[in-house]
Amino acid sequence: MLSTRFTEMFGVEHPIVQGGMMWVGRAELVAAVAESGALGFLTGLTQPTPEDLAKEIARTREMTDKPFGVNLTILPSITPPPYEEYRQAIIESGIRIVETAGSNPAPHLPFFKDAGVKVIHKCTSVRHAIKAERIGVDAVSIDGFECAGHPGEDDVPGLILIPAATRAVRIPVIASGGIADARGLVAALALGADGVNMGTRFMCTQESPVAEEVKQRIVEASELDTKLIFRTLSNTARVAANEISREVVDIEAKGCEFDDIAHLVAGARGRQVFENGDLDAGIWTAGQSQGLIHDVPPVAELVDRMVREAESVIADRLTSMLQPAGVTA
Repeated sequence: MLSTRFTEMFGVEHPIVQGGMMWVGRAELVAAVAESGALGFLTGLTQPTPEDLAKEIARTREMTDKPFGVNLTILPSITPPPYEEYRQAIIESGIRIVETAGSNPAPHLPFFKDAGVKVIHKCTSVRHAIKAERIGVDAVSIDGFECAGHPGEDDVPGLILIPAATRAVRIPVIASGGIADARGLVAALALGADGVNMGTRFMCTQESPVAEEVKQRIVEASELDTKLIFRTLSNTARVAANEISREVVDIEAKGCEFDDIAHLVAGARGRQVFENGDLDAGIWTAGQSQGLIHDVPPVAELVDRMVREAESVIADRLTSMLQPAGVTA
């Protein structure tokens, strides 16, 4: 068994996290992740209202009695969701682990802390991790440039970002971006992380609520089949390569404002991809780790395989490389 500060602090069996993913982090997937011994997150804003989130939390509890959390992504908006009401629904539902992302979670931390909630904050840079520790989060999830969604604007891959972050903060660090198998788990632990976060890999499991067409596209895709959009708007996002993302990149190359591409990147269109399987209906997030994904297993099989193979890599491959001083092969 792989025991780390993360597993001890958050009361889970394995140092593996299924992070919050819009339209994906629903009860069936999260409960399966919890039952496997890993930590899963419902995506708060996937639910249309705070009341619906409370119902989804209750529905998850009907499927598992093991720990799980809720993701609350906080983004500036002209018409923002009622974040305070979502926060209150989380607290009143008795959730003890929250993943925050998007913006500074400081306004929400006193409420979570008073309720005994542990907070993991997603960061894309060392400076953000340092600030998150300073304001009082319990752990950080650090996203390398390989990740799906928003990797920040520094373009630093995990092989550099993870050890840089673990050296800079004292709280547990979860490695995110580019991880899909046991080798990635072992590498992250070797780089100083206390666990790994996977999005694209968990999206491609049997319990994932996305359409089968999406899962098969991930299986067929390589690490080259993603696009970086919003680069010219300083809001970079990594998404799957398709007709829409290629069109967005072409428009940006000529120079544009967000309003020029808003109709292409609307969230409702991306939701259609996940729900209806029309792969060119809109943009949808996928990380470079899709090049390492070759099957659609049950969550329990995926987690068991990762842990078992990670233990084997550590015990067999790495240990066999050690030679007593003065001994040659």
